[in-house]
Amino acid sequence: MDRSDVEAARARIGDRLRLTPVLDAVVDTVHGPVPVSFKLEYLQFGGSFKTRGSLNALLHSAVDASGVVIASGGNAGIAAATAAAMQGVDCAVVVPENAPAAKVAALHTLGADVVQHGTSYAEAFECATALAIERGSVQLHAYDLPDIVAGAGTTGLELDEQVPGSNSVLVAVGGGGLIAGIATGISSDRSVVGVEPQGIPTLHSALGNGSPVDVAVDSIAADSLGAKRIGDIAMSVAAAHGITSILVTDAAIVAARDYLWRHFRIAVEYGGATALAAVLSGAYVPEEGERPVVVLCGANTDPATL
Repeated sequence: MDRSDVEAARARIGDRLRLTPVLDAVVDTVHGPVPVSFKLEYLQFGGSFKTRGSLNALLHSAVDASGVVIASGGNAGIAAATAAAMQGVDCAVVVPENAPAAKVAALHTLGADVVQHGTSYAEAFECATALAIERGSVQLHAYDLPDIVAGAGTTGLELDEQVPGSNSVLVAVGGGGLIAGIATGISSDRSVVGVEPQGIPTLHSALGNGSPVDVAVDSIAADSLGAKRIGDIAMSVAAAHGITSILVTDAAIVAARDYLWRHFRIAVEYGGATALAAVLSGAYVPEEGERPVVVLCGANTDPATL
């Protein structure tokens, strides 16, 4: 896939979704104050960037009365259910039995048929595949489907317009749909940096190995970044665009989430704070004069945990 696929997704989606805003700020890091631009993608319909991909996939597919099925840790399911409601089609979402209650509740509110199975995304995916075959439904993938990645890439097109220049873009990585989309859609002179929990190094391990490999899933951000293997599309895009990976601790992720709430009253989930964790902790040090873009990708969380 290439930028033309992302541009086609943008034309297909049109004005059905929000053009999420950018907030310029200065954050306190271990190396001192750093100017950043936050892409407030958690304000998207469905509470995360993933609705972009789901809606693009539905608009580009022949979905009939049998509807769609997707496996999800929560956010992809919420996105699919949101997009399905927009299009007036049924949506079944298979989530692990340990999925956060707030995300499961959101799925029910959206009218999704929620099936809880297994304790991991991989187990939920196997169940979703069988369910899609049984029902004759279109099966969406949380991150490794061209239409899903192209839809996510519309975020990159927006960033080129909202934050022009050569500043780096920091993106949290789970299965890699968002970072692959942004890297494909954004100007070629900008570097895109993946940020991952140390306990789920899907991209980091794949880059070191030269191809995708299974990793353990052990992080506080597992409900949104809990893929055990980077997607094939993301791996291909990472190799083509020179994407790099930074690992951060769970403690740094918790601190970043808390920082966003205390200083900006921004409430995101742990995955949504992961990219900022790299800046605050000093794992990512901007170049002189650089204002990195930090994508706050999701906010499907229980406010009581803040």
